[in-house]
Amino acid sequence: MLFHSILFRNTTEALTEIQKTPASFRDLNLDQVIDAVTTDWTGYNIRPFFYSPLTDVNSITYRQEIFQDLEDASFQQSIRRFSVQMQEMRKSLSKATEFSEFQYAAERWFLCAVECYIAGITILSQAFGSSPVKSEGLTALREYLNAYINSANFRELSTETKRCSTALSSIQYCVLLKDGDIAVSRYNDDLDYSSAVDYAFARFRPMDGGGRRTPRHKPPDMNHVQAQVLGRLAQLYPEAFAALSQFHSSHCRDYIDETVARFDREIQFYVSYLTFLDKLRRSGLTFSRPQISQSSKEIRCHNAFDIALAHHLLGQRAKVVPNDFHLIGTERILVVSGPNQGGKTTFARMCGQMHFLARLGCPVPGTDVNLFLTDHIFTHFERREDIRSMRGKLQEDLVCVRHILDRATSQSLIVMNELFSSTTITDASYLSTKIMEQISQLDALCVWVTFLEELASFNTKTVSMVGTVDPENPAVRTYKIERQPANGLAYALALALKHRVTYGCLRERFRG
Repeated sequence: MLFHSILFRNTTEALTEIQKTPASFRDLNLDQVIDAVTTDWTGYNIRPFFYSPLTDVNSITYRQEIFQDLEDASFQQSIRRFSVQMQEMRKSLSKATEFSEFQYAAERWFLCAVECYIAGITILSQAFGSSPVKSEGLTALREYLNAYINSANFRELSTETKRCSTALSSIQYCVLLKDGDIAVSRYNDDLDYSSAVDYAFARFRPMDGGGRRTPRHKPPDMNHVQAQVLGRLAQLYPEAFAALSQFHSSHCRDYIDETVARFDREIQFYVSYLTFLDKLRRSGLTFSRPQISQSSKEIRCHNAFDIALAHHLLGQRAKVVPNDFHLIGTERILVVSGPNQGGKTTFARMCGQMHFLARLGCPVPGTDVNLFLTDHIFTHFERREDIRSMRGKLQEDLVCVRHILDRATSQSLIVMNELFSSTTITDASYLSTKIMEQISQLDALCVWVTFLEELASFNTKTVSMVGTVDPENPAVRTYKIERQPANGLAYALALALKHRVTYGCLRERFRG
């Protein structure tokens, strides 16, 4: 089984990495999500992976299965340990470059880098030996790794690395300091003060996770005095240092396997996202693997929520209110109405987020999730008027919607929030009706938050979703968006209560 990438099932998908943030991210608050996901992974440049949705169901399934394998805590921890070794390798290579003027120091740091690389490969191999992975991607990687470890090149690299390291570690020498002079000589059963010094300073030595003192295997930082000592040692032990130089010249350009290096970067896409989800899961929120269809537009989800809002509320220990939604048959458009500050915009964002994350192959908020594989997600959310554009708010809305309708197809998802709030009800109704006609003719999926309730019953493709209020106190929002006819009565009553113009309030005021 051939292996080339843990992210892309086909080599053609990985040709171009999108560096620019997708236009819909700001409206959907996905920029906040990706910021939170990638904040501790800046060294890997994994943002382009989150900007580049897939276009094929099989490719999405490829990633979903890998996510499933990585849900195994022990296996995921091994992957993290592998990544730590690769990070240490890069630090050692950086040190080798930093001390390039000191030949032997640079070469020793290079040897440390190779040691970390081999340790990482060993950890990865052992992880596959103890975890029965099932995904196509990780199964192919396991076979590739087995072949690589048993290859003549890797065996030779491992043997030479161990030989060089052992030779250097066996060197014992004496340093005599007298009247500002330094003398270096072979160790010949001289009085050894190193044990006494080591014992005296043992309590200051770093400890590993198990509380044990960790020995130092890496060379220290270098200055010119230390460089002279090292040069003298090279004269005393020419064979060991000649072998080190030969090792460096033989492997400094090609010791890292290209596929392993690519895996080290690409696997962070999965680990970073799962780390982000783990925080939300500990608060009781549920994520699942969505079923994706390229043909059926019947979508369904239970207990869904806005992932950006959930992350924001996590620090406040506030409750996240989940919602359900579905489309069946010829239904294509969710028209969301109800009182302000009732969760309508959050619901619209949630729908867009889920479809985008699903195209990345990621677990999405909710349970029992069935989604359609969209070709693009178009968004238009109400913003403050920008005087620099030299256009009024109504014109801005019209230009944006025209741009969306020119590009959208029957496979697209359109998410719109509060169009035409700057004009009259009559004009807003007329313009919205015309737009609804075009979206309906396109047969595109759409989530439309609006104050125009008549749009909810436009035709058989539209479904009314209403932000509900507490029946005993209509001024209190429940943040539940339910599938029911739009009537506006709850909102009207809430406003009447707010301004004390209900029948009961008016009678009380007139009585006074």
